[in-house]
Amino acid sequence: MSLISQNPVSRNRVKAKRDDDEPLIHEDGKDIENGLEPDSEVSRMKKRKKEKEKQVEIEQEKEMKKLENFLFGSIYSPVEFGKEGEENAQDVAEDGSALFFLDSSTNKVEFSEESDYEEKSEERKAVWVDEEEERTKINIAKVNRLRKLRKEDDESVISGSEYISRLRAQHAKLNPGTEWAELDSGLRNNSIYDDESSDEEKGVVAAGGYRNVELDDDILRTNEDLVVKSRVKLLPGLLEYSRLVDANAEEPSNGPINSVQFHRNAQLLLAAGLDRRIRFFQIDGKRNTKIQSVFLEDCPVRKASFLPDGSQVIIAGRRKFFYCFDLVKAKVDKIGPLVGREEKSLEVFEVSPDSSTIAFLGNEGYILLVSSKTKELIGTLKMNGTVRSLAFADDGKQLLSAGGDGQVYHWDLRTRTCFHKAVDDGCINGTALCTSPNGRMFAAGSDSGIVNIYNRDEFLGGKRKPIKIIENLTTKVDFMKFNSDAQILAICSTMKKNSLKLIHVPSFTVYSNWPPLNKNLHYPRCLDFSPGGGFMAVGNAAGKVLLYKLHHYDHA
Repeated sequence: MSLISQNPVSRNRVKAKRDDDEPLIHEDGKDIENGLEPDSEVSRMKKRKKEKEKQVEIEQEKEMKKLENFLFGSIYSPVEFGKEGEENAQDVAEDGSALFFLDSSTNKVEFSEESDYEEKSEERKAVWVDEEEERTKINIAKVNRLRKLRKEDDESVISGSEYISRLRAQHAKLNPGTEWAELDSGLRNNSIYDDESSDEEKGVVAAGGYRNVELDDDILRTNEDLVVKSRVKLLPGLLEYSRLVDANAEEPSNGPINSVQFHRNAQLLLAAGLDRRIRFFQIDGKRNTKIQSVFLEDCPVRKASFLPDGSQVIIAGRRKFFYCFDLVKAKVDKIGPLVGREEKSLEVFEVSPDSSTIAFLGNEGYILLVSSKTKELIGTLKMNGTVRSLAFADDGKQLLSAGGDGQVYHWDLRTRTCFHKAVDDGCINGTALCTSPNGRMFAAGSDSGIVNIYNRDEFLGGKRKPIKIIENLTTKVDFMKFNSDAQILAICSTMKKNSLKLIHVPSFTVYSNWPPLNKNLHYPRCLDFSPGGGFMAVGNAAGKVLLYKLHHYDHA
């Protein structure tokens, strides 16, 4: 098949052209023989040129679309999956610029987010550690303001790192209540935890800094106090207290008050004095109603005390005998004189914490042990000098005594022998003794007004120096008393007005706002704290029992 033009030319026209263009025919004889005409070749050249221009325009449009898709996204056609998507992906891969990729492993995404959150929640490690902290030793018992850092009463030297950790713990203790400001605080509610776990199962994961934000709104859902006072440790410096109605306001005494004591139920108060009456009051801080009064004809009361079990009251004066008042039967029994003894006065005594033994001061250094059940003499103890004060320890198994020889004796009541004896530092005549409720400390007072506070274990181990010497009294120490948690020690002298001091035991400092400046305590003669520590009763020579509320303690 010959390639002949689709539009044939007329014969006359062909002849004329042949005559005019004869050399052209001879020159291009080959093309004519092949059937290719000059017009068709020109048109083909034009066609090719147009096709090239169209291809250039198409390529330019493609480039523009690619650029616009790169900048503004797929605006001309939606993303289609299939062959075209694969071709586009190949084109993008060839260009080397991947716009985005699809990752079907959603579990890996969740795991990475959770791992990031866990890494954020880990505790930060210290950038730098001082190696000398372990080698440094600090004595926290020497400095008053550091004694509150002790965990044990006899603790003194600690390492530097331990000192730093305790300071931080003390700061956190004194500044509580900052957890509400932490967004990533721990879960406080199981129900909320269940909701969150269900969300995590569905693939919903909260952002790192906003987990449990709803929990922090709990502070707005309550009307409780935002600042709560710590009830664990009593602070030194100033004592928070308030004056209440006198405990014996309904019936004051006609003579000096020699004994005040709270019953174990903290509601009943005993007050006794030289007017030979023992009065019982129900203490509420408002009315202090009188419940009962007992009159003893032949015995001005020098001391009266409840048995620790609360069943009886032991009453004594400058007589050869003493009285026992049964609270249940409301009956008074006269007991004595003690068989085989010639003591003319049994006015000073102490009752053991287990309510089994009553120890009386006797003549010539003798200590008389009387059974609280039978009220009979069961044994005696003998000191080298005169005996002036007693104090029980170790739940009534041991007894401490002091007197005219300036020494403190420790007695084992099971064997009734003295197992330790040592001189009270700087003391000539001991006049008062008192042990803390836990038995770890004891205080010894002398006629010079000095009070020495000892650690019992150290004292029995041979250490003679007291852990603190109190020099705030200038006259003879007549009475001392620890409160129920051994954070307050009261020391008293009956020879001078207002000579009653309260000592903060953990820091061994005296409260500067006690006694009250505008109130007159008169001549204080006795004192007692309620079992819960909330009340403090002070008996004076004017026949009044002053009642105070200590705000640090919640219960009476």
